Amino acid sequence: MYSYAILEPDCYYLVQLEENSPLSLIQVKVVSDYAMYVVNYGNELTMKWVKKSEEIFDIIELLSDETAQKWLDVYTNNEESFYGGGNLNNGDDF
Repeated sequence: MYSYAILEPDCYYLVQLEENSPLSLIQVKVVSDYAMYVVNYGNELTMKWVKKSEEIFDIIELLSDETAQKWLDVYTNNEESFYGGGNLNNGDDF
């Protein structure tokens, strides 16, 4: 078991949040003294505050910058195809 406290801001992680759950891709966006604002890139994009002490069953991998960019290119292209345009990086979607 791990906790969110060991994750670094702006990094992409493949994690298994609970035992026997599917893998998730998460990114830490903001870190405060006791909590973190985390983006979970699943079937639906979800953003939430979590306590640093909350458990993560397994951290599978920290994605390299190159791998994260490749994934982001694919994810963004799929979002554009599905929603008819827009870019996740322009801030308009949030």
